[in-house]
Amino acid sequence: MTQADPTSARRRPRLLGLTTPDRIALIPPISAARWIILLIVLVSIYFFHGFLVPVLAALIIGFASWPLYRRVIALAQGNRTLSASIMIAAIVLFLIVPALFIGSYAVQEIRMLFQWGVTTNSQGAPAPEWFATLPLGAEWITEIWDERIGRPGALGALVEGAVGANMLNIYHSILSISGGTLNFLLNLLFAIVALLFVYRDGERIAGQLDKIGQRIFPLRWDRLSRIIPATISSTVAGMTIIAIGEGIVLGVAYWLAGAPSPVLLGIITGVAAMIPGGAPLSFTLVSAYLVASGSPFQGIALLTWGSVELFIVDKTLRPKLVGGPIKLPFLPTFFGLIGGVKTMGFVGLFIGPVLMALLVSMWREWMLDLDEPAGATALAETEAAADRELT
Repeated sequence: MTQADPTSARRRPRLLGLTTPDRIALIPPISAARWIILLIVLVSIYFFHGFLVPVLAALIIGFASWPLYRRVIALAQGNRTLSASIMIAAIVLFLIVPALFIGSYAVQEIRMLFQWGVTTNSQGAPAPEWFATLPLGAEWITEIWDERIGRPGALGALVEGAVGANMLNIYHSILSISGGTLNFLLNLLFAIVALLFVYRDGERIAGQLDKIGQRIFPLRWDRLSRIIPATISSTVAGMTIIAIGEGIVLGVAYWLAGAPSPVLLGIITGVAAMIPGGAPLSFTLVSAYLVASGSPFQGIALLTWGSVELFIVDKTLRPKLVGGPIKLPFLPTFFGLIGGVKTMGFVGLFIGPVLMALLVSMWREWMLDLDEPAGATALAETEAAADRELT
């Protein structure tokens, strides 16, 4: 028997490609890969943060309308592209038809105001009678009206002087409004495109997110993944119902109280009702106008009715409708709405309550861990509520 050569034994791993490194890595490969991935994510967020709001808007609409999308898929025999196109067309019509209605009504109001301005400038107009009923400054306001508007040609001179003195500011305002309108239309177009892919590839993306979520939160992801869509759906549906309901109820109240343009005021109030403090500001201003114009009873009655209706909505309906299975109390709901609007504008109306619902959900999860016997029952109730919301 021949003795093995130790030199050949040392060389064999090199021939097989199994050499061990002679130097120790300064950063382990796994840590380096994690830092590289984090850097790529941060750079991507920096470059594409301008598209965050349209993408979030598309996700919100997709979550809220997903049950309807499933029915469309069933009618389209599983054709996802056709179903997504049908949903996009329906949503665009849902947005365009009310916008056209509001726009046409606003054009009529502007046309009437323009005709009044032309007539007043050519003939003059006496001060309104309700100026005399003001408790303070009635004579002063009447004198200013007679000087600036009451005599023929005074209104045209006033407008000409205001435009001439603020021409530069008006020019910058027009540029700002044009740029903001173009930005809004581009974001709307991007949101529609993103929504198309949310519908078409939503289930596949959700499956990938489930894999990542189960890897990060192996014990809690099943509950959180059911709470998130249920919370978004209920928040969107609840706020839409509240806005439409308050717009109709207060619009009828404006009509009964004799306020001018009750339809337009009702639409404005409905949109403002989605923002905390918007609805009370609307009906308070209308009530003040009615009181100042010589209808104190109608103004006080409108203010009383609006306050009672607002108390019922904010204390009972809004916490039940907004938040889904989490059932957010009034204070977290209020903070979520205010913080969302301040941070992200209109889209924040829906993102804020969802984030607050997630915070409340995680807090309750931690409390359940501290009290296992009671936590099991409460957890089962939360899961059952989430299942009901999804179905």
